[in-house]
Amino acid sequence: MDLTNLAAIELGRWIKKGEVSVREAVAAQLAAIKEKDKIYHCYITVLEEEALVRADEVQEGIRSGKYTSPIAGVPIAVKDNICTRGVRTTCASKILENFVPPYSAAVVEKLWQAGAVLIGKANMDEFAMGSTTETSYFGATKNPWDISRIPGGSSGGAAAAVAAGEAYAAIGSDTGGSVRQPSAHCGVTGIKPTYGVVSRYGLIAYASSLDQIGPIARNVSDCAAVLEVISGNDNRDSTSAPQRQYHYQEAIKNGIKGMKIGIPADYFSDGLDKNVRDSVLFAAQLLREKGAVVEEFKQKTAEYAIPAYYVIACAEASSNLSRYDGVKYGYRAPEKDLGELYKRTRSEGFGEEAKRRIMVGTFVLSSGYYEAYYNKALKVRAVIKKEFENAFSNYDILLGPTAPTTAPKLGESLQDPLKMYLGDIYTVAVNLAGLPAISVPCGLDQNGLPIGMQLIGRPFGESDIIRAAYNFEQAYRFSARYNIQNKKEHIENI
Repeated sequence: MDLTNLAAIELGRWIKKGEVSVREAVAAQLAAIKEKDKIYHCYITVLEEEALVRADEVQEGIRSGKYTSPIAGVPIAVKDNICTRGVRTTCASKILENFVPPYSAAVVEKLWQAGAVLIGKANMDEFAMGSTTETSYFGATKNPWDISRIPGGSSGGAAAAVAAGEAYAAIGSDTGGSVRQPSAHCGVTGIKPTYGVVSRYGLIAYASSLDQIGPIARNVSDCAAVLEVISGNDNRDSTSAPQRQYHYQEAIKNGIKGMKIGIPADYFSDGLDKNVRDSVLFAAQLLREKGAVVEEFKQKTAEYAIPAYYVIACAEASSNLSRYDGVKYGYRAPEKDLGELYKRTRSEGFGEEAKRRIMVGTFVLSSGYYEAYYNKALKVRAVIKKEFENAFSNYDILLGPTAPTTAPKLGESLQDPLKMYLGDIYTVAVNLAGLPAISVPCGLDQNGLPIGMQLIGRPFGESDIIRAAYNFEQAYRFSARYNIQNKKEHIENI
């Protein structure tokens, strides 16, 4: 049997029973990466030697009772903007091409304490700026469903690795949909937690008030197990929520009878692909059949989410990325004059999309434009948050599409950046409001490409969205690995 076909917690059970060793699981994963990654390019760095050494240490820890987590012994990928001590962390940028952090991020420490095996650093859009994983200095990642298409972004390498069998689960970051959107395009499950549930310590910042780390896996149970491991208070992160422990795996044991689910009518207006619309509405019907109360409602601010998000995100990015000047660390242009050093380092070190967002952010923060753009965007953000609060006074969770279309062709989005930004229309409002959301596969389009459904919860309502997603998943029975291998059959059945 191909071990890489197993789900993460399923592999964890096999390891605990002694039916497979951690070294065998890691070796199988490394073999899959060696075979497939030359096609998909999911990784920037693969930790072959380190993973095998770690496998033996974890095996002994499981025997002694040190590691009891359901993901103990499971190989997991980590997005390359999450610091790993002694392992280069590049943010997929030339400016950090050879940066090796002296410390690990809080989530990496938690994975280590749970007995997980870090298998590699996943490819991404440069500094998480993009929705396609094409802006990476190290080259684009390709979608395992169709290598002529993008995997989504910015956590595209992580989502593609999970879909292709190159990782059992992965850790990504989500600033405006960067876990959920690639999960939708790659037919896997991804969770963006409530802001503060997972520590951002060691996450290289893009937009600090929006960034949040979250898991990507092949099913809801795996996502819940990984999220339970990486969540919890961290006093090194001033925005970390005070709760020390969360119990998300308990949520999958309960049904959804009587749960009230709202569908924002504006999410189904012009611009939404017909296949996506039909699949999401079919998902809503399945949830009704499972006992949920599903109804439409009006959400008036949907059209303002994209402009507000990009003003705020770019403003914060221009501040966060100012530290990359060629003096302290990272790429340094050969120039003696300090002013020229700054200019050449940043001109040569940053890619086009990063430069575009830095310039937009600097502009909206500049004197004379702060009130007209940035301050106005903050006011819109407050209105969006208030509208979500009103919605959650009537509904337990909200349901809608994750992305307006299935995965575009490689190159299409980069030719029209505005089109790429609009691809985040259903995800960015969640980050502006700091809410939890999950993307779950809910169908295939006429080309056999996966479609994602998004469930949004109230603050700290991860258990509700996990419960609803799991109940839908059990009714729908979608498997990314199975469907990739049998895509032709599924297309014929649409």
